Amino acid sequence: MIEMTLSEIAAAVGGRVDGDPAVRVTGPAFVDSRAVVPGGLFVAVPGERVDGHDFAATAHAGGAAAVLAARGTGVPGVLVDDPVAALGRLARHVLDTLHPTVLALTGSQGKTGTKDYLAAVLAAAGPTIATAGNNNNELGVPLTVLRATTGTRYVVVEMGARGLGHIGYLCELAPPAVAAVLNVGTAHLGEFGSRAAIAQAKGEIVEALPAAGVAVLNADDDLTAAMAPRTAARVVTFGSAGEVSWRGLVLDDLGRPSFELGAGGAWQRVTLALPGAHQVANAAAAAAMALAVGVPLPEVADALTAARPGSPMRMELHERADGLVVVNDAYNANPASMAAAIEALVAIGSRRRRRTVAVLGVMLELGAGAEEAHREVGRLAATAGVDLLVTVGEGARAIADGFASVRSDTLPIVAAGRDEALARVRENVAAGDVVLVKASRGAALEKIADGLLQEGEVPAR
Repeated sequence: MIEMTLSEIAAAVGGRVDGDPAVRVTGPAFVDSRAVVPGGLFVAVPGERVDGHDFAATAHAGGAAAVLAARGTGVPGVLVDDPVAALGRLARHVLDTLHPTVLALTGSQGKTGTKDYLAAVLAAAGPTIATAGNNNNELGVPLTVLRATTGTRYVVVEMGARGLGHIGYLCELAPPAVAAVLNVGTAHLGEFGSRAAIAQAKGEIVEALPAAGVAVLNADDDLTAAMAPRTAARVVTFGSAGEVSWRGLVLDDLGRPSFELGAGGAWQRVTLALPGAHQVANAAAAAAMALAVGVPLPEVADALTAARPGSPMRMELHERADGLVVVNDAYNANPASMAAAIEALVAIGSRRRRRTVAVLGVMLELGAGAEEAHREVGRLAATAGVDLLVTVGEGARAIADGFASVRSDTLPIVAAGRDEALARVRENVAAGDVVLVKASRGAALEKIADGLLQEGEVPAR
């Protein structure tokens, strides 16, 4: 964050100083008093269970310079009616002061992978900051922006939505010069009710672009491609039939893609470090966004090849000393990402000629169609050729039912919880097998992946 006095912060957010107006904030904003940023600005967010105001003194004692709060806390700060809204105003002020190029992206799946690829490409071209993890809401976007300094050239922000107007608001905080919609799937269908409603919300990101901006749209997704008339910006497409495309895709024995990336009639070889053919579309979207800000195609290709996983528990490859491969994709799940992960699992197993084990948990926020969506994942796993299915928790039982409806040669294992699932997997895997662990974040299935790896991990080749 640019260095600012409390007086300057108060002027930027429409608040009033509580304490010495000359106190200087030299570090970024943060909201977790357990992870203090020295010299930073602690934002006291009132929550359902805890109130950040109660931790302001702790944050200050740990090294925070000041607090952004709704009431006095006994430490230097700026008082406002709504700390979260004020945080957004502060982020916009910093962007208006620094003028970096903002690139924003949204989609039902693939956001974080694409963001990580894009950040890696842009970092090779100039100083870049990007969303950490999936901090893609009204708190996460300004917290990302406020990590910018006078040297920052690019700001990459992932944007999520829980309803109409959310992405539009985020674009007011961080107006993009380039914006991408990756796809419109069924994630959060329970909140929106239909894919059409999800598309309406996602499309707000391209509506926010200026005429001089660039909208990057997925040519392979019907509702995404249809967003072109909603923007005044130039439209660039990516996909198997897009302006930025790929050819010659092959997978190695750990499922990692190698392909030629194409744009404007030119082609460059790319090899990705993460497994799964679905990574190619994420890389192509990142490439289209980087090309839109002038990064040459050869540099894009080199940076994609050099990129290493930037976010945990997303198709993380691990290999034990005995050759057991564990793919930890436990950060999140929806029907489309489940399908992609299962496809990657089967591809790795096929290349290595080893058994495949899918350890799957609940997919949250799917609404009325949740049970059938889980059944379909089970049917897909059976049809794809997964050798053993282990479901974890009552919410995932329908996955087992779907699997059993297709396959009679092997019964799925239905575990009540993580401990039972881990024990059953350990009983049923052998050296060299391939295990996928995936569910929505609330299931915390990474504990199963960690348990499998306790017996000794070696670096994946």
